[in-house]
Amino acid sequence: MHQPRLRPRRPYFCAGYPPMGAYLAVRRLLAYRFTLFVLLGLLGSMAAERLSGEQLALAPVLALTVPGWLALTALLAVGWALRRRRVALLPLAALLLAWPQVQRGLPLHWAGRRGLAAIGAPPAPRSLRLLSANVRIFNVYAHLRKADPAAPAKFISWLAASPADVLCLQEFYQEPAGARTRDGDLFRVGEKLGEDIGRQAFVSKSLTNSAGAQFGIAIFSRLPIVGRGEIAFGRLSQNHAMWVDVAGPGTGDTVRVFNVHLQSMSIDENDIVTAGSSKTGLRRKGRGLLGRFVRGATARAWQADTLVAHIGRSPYPVLLAGDCNDLPYSYSYNRLAGPLQNAWASVGWGPGNTYHGRLPPLLRIDQQFAGPRWRVLACQVHTEIPYSDHFPVEAVYQLK
Repeated sequence: MHQPRLRPRRPYFCAGYPPMGAYLAVRRLLAYRFTLFVLLGLLGSMAAERLSGEQLALAPVLALTVPGWLALTALLAVGWALRRRRVALLPLAALLLAWPQVQRGLPLHWAGRRGLAAIGAPPAPRSLRLLSANVRIFNVYAHLRKADPAAPAKFISWLAASPADVLCLQEFYQEPAGARTRDGDLFRVGEKLGEDIGRQAFVSKSLTNSAGAQFGIAIFSRLPIVGRGEIAFGRLSQNHAMWVDVAGPGTGDTVRVFNVHLQSMSIDENDIVTAGSSKTGLRRKGRGLLGRFVRGATARAWQADTLVAHIGRSPYPVLLAGDCNDLPYSYSYNRLAGPLQNAWASVGWGPGNTYHGRLPPLLRIDQQFAGPRWRVLACQVHTEIPYSDHFPVEAVYQLK
């Protein structure tokens, strides 16, 4: 039987083919250049955290890329190490340099997995328990409580029963006695969280409507309030800050607690979903979303600068809590993390997402910070409380 002649394969090193050595050299050179590119990207994004939107318009956007560069750097370190290349020392050194950034977004403190249960009871001496929550006006409008009509009553009851020494609430809403409303005494929150259960209250009102209902931010304290003040970022609006001096937690101690609500994104999450779902959606919504994000980040930058100035003038140990509307990779977070320590980054476990909505579940935009005279004992995000678009954050601190 006739056998077809098979054309012999050309040897790899014959004319027309690149030598194996040259091929490997080019591939290695590209790998080295990619490694250098990633390391420069990481350093550049970290530098962007220190620039406000006024200094560099795209700095807030570049700062958000830090997690991506960190992930690439880690992959390069592992890849080069498995190949036993000395170049692996470069991404390893970069990760060591960027370790504070790693801890900001993904702290892995083993005890932090237990949250507040890690500290046990009774509380440690000279300790203070602080709970902060964006309560989304307690879902007063029908469309906010459509999924759960009983959500307002449940949320108010949960806050009233909280063992926290101090509550810091943002997007606060209350209906004082005598207000003409249709819900009876359901939203007489100031009384239910304050005098009815022995807490002192300080409500910083940014708006009172025609029916007498009040909007703003609020602090409720089981410890005596001996001083108070407001911080208006320009015109007093929903986005502002307040502080109280409370007597305690030890004999002769006075501490200052800041409650903050930094500039909102003013971005509809439906627009973000639309922009990320298709090229058409990105063209239609992308530019507007980018512009609003940069403007919001720029406003939060100078608000953070204002807060840091007030913190520096405090004669007492400082705690700060609230809705910062920014991720750990931002100018405002970086500015506050200068004089203060972040509670979740100090003792938490995992990303600690606090945003409860349709966006990716890795957004920690609600923060608690403590001055250097405090030790953070525990911090917990209450993901079991779904009555707002933010999860409450609770932490326990002890004066050193």
